[in-house]
Amino acid sequence: MQVEKIESLKSRDFISLADLSKDEFGQLLDSSIQLKRNWKEGIRPDALKHKTLAMIFEKQSLRTRSTFDIAMYQLGGHSILLSQNYIGWGVRETIKDVAHNLERWVDGVMARTYGHSTLLELAKHSSVPIINGLSDLLHPCQLMADYMALKEHFGSLEGLTLTFVGDGNNVCNSHINAAMLSGVHLRIACPEGFDPNPEIMKAARDRGASIEIMRDPREACEGTDAIYTDVWISMGQEEDTERRKQAFSGYTISSYWFTLMSARGVFMHDLPAHYGEECTEEAVYHERSIVFEQAENRLHAQKGVLFHCL
Repeated sequence: MQVEKIESLKSRDFISLADLSKDEFGQLLDSSIQLKRNWKEGIRPDALKHKTLAMIFEKQSLRTRSTFDIAMYQLGGHSILLSQNYIGWGVRETIKDVAHNLERWVDGVMARTYGHSTLLELAKHSSVPIINGLSDLLHPCQLMADYMALKEHFGSLEGLTLTFVGDGNNVCNSHINAAMLSGVHLRIACPEGFDPNPEIMKAARDRGASIEIMRDPREACEGTDAIYTDVWISMGQEEDTERRKQAFSGYTISSYWFTLMSARGVFMHDLPAHYGEECTEEAVYHERSIVFEQAENRLHAQKGVLFHCL
């Protein structure tokens, strides 16, 4: 089945899900699912033939690095890998200068950065789309893959409750935006002092999002359709390891927690998993886990974003 372009996304940055309308988010999910089906049925599109994506990495990556590279290939395009060692922005030259160089050579830039401000600076000075591969504030591409997995598993996002257990980090912030756009009811279970970004929370609630913050993680998982967790210590937070481990004592998800979910409930994790901290290995490999479906969908979610934005 042919996938039609979402004209409103053409040549647009993809930095935050909050920049999308509900219709755009829904169409983007559906087209990513269709691109996945098409590929598995042997349909080999060349929608990005002769187009090039620059991939910039300040942080280590398995899924983002692999899936954007493969996604460009599967859409008939090409990618080039850059790292801070190659570029040296902020040291060797300014982000502004990097943006004005790259826009002359490539059709889009995907950046995985520490500071969210780096992405915003790139976007300010670039005439080609900037895609957020991860920042300290948001991880929108991950949530595209996650909500693809939810829709494939449940058939619809309508009426779902999802519980995020852990740190109010970049993934949690993007969960707030995804819930806002989909109508999913979101529970966030985190200790005091580890809440998600308050500005993102307020903006989402102003747009009608159904979100609640809870302090008892097991209570938050009662009757939920999905338990989602993430690492307690993100890259760049290693000096805070011991304090975080103490704060999240009692938040380690094992298969026992699955008895708290609805009968149809599933377990989710964006990976990499730190076994013995946010979850057990048994939870990730449990029959009710869709963790590796999420990982698979990173490829097809990336294809959807690239297909429409480049």
